[in-house]
Amino acid sequence: MNRNDHNPELRDDARLEACIGLLELCSVARGIEVADGVLKEARVEMLFATPVHPGKYVLLVTGSVQDVKTSIARGAQLAGSDLVDQLVLPQVHEQVVPMLRRKGGTINGNLDAIGVVETTTVASSILAADLALKTATVDLVDIRIANGLGGKSFFTLTGEVSDVRSAVAAGARQAQERGLLARDVVIPRPHPDLVRHL
Repeated sequence: MNRNDHNPELRDDARLEACIGLLELCSVARGIEVADGVLKEARVEMLFATPVHPGKYVLLVTGSVQDVKTSIARGAQLAGSDLVDQLVLPQVHEQVVPMLRRKGGTINGNLDAIGVVETTTVASSILAADLALKTATVDLVDIRIANGLGGKSFFTLTGEVSDVRSAVAAGARQAQERGLLARDVVIPRPHPDLVRHL
């Protein structure tokens, strides 16, 4: 069975990595407690665990699918009513994790198009970015999560206009179905001065 058989929209050449899991809470104190519980529950690597605006806490782990599922389930249980959003994403696209670790590249030259999808939670932005990357031949420029954004998140990608339109449409649809889409845009032939500020 092809890894994309369950979703015919996904490209056959989408490059995939391990599983990630995320919990987003509305309490910093509870978030720290949950982070400890997640780490104690199974063998996962904490990619980050940090307070984000406005007074939320986000933690992201990676590991085997079973370990991530077990840890995130325990974390969600500990979070209780403080849980804002969560995700378990097996076979995440290989561009997502380095960007979340802030190891993205720089943009040089003119771009054919850029696309931006803005969501109201961190988890919804990561899910949308992953699907966008798996849908068309595009490159992730950035993922920004919560800090300085009033709790919202967004990602920016680039590629040929038609690919960017397809990727943005897929990512936006993913967020919209969860009721968490804030806005999406596609800008063909962006001005070079704009590109320098992405």
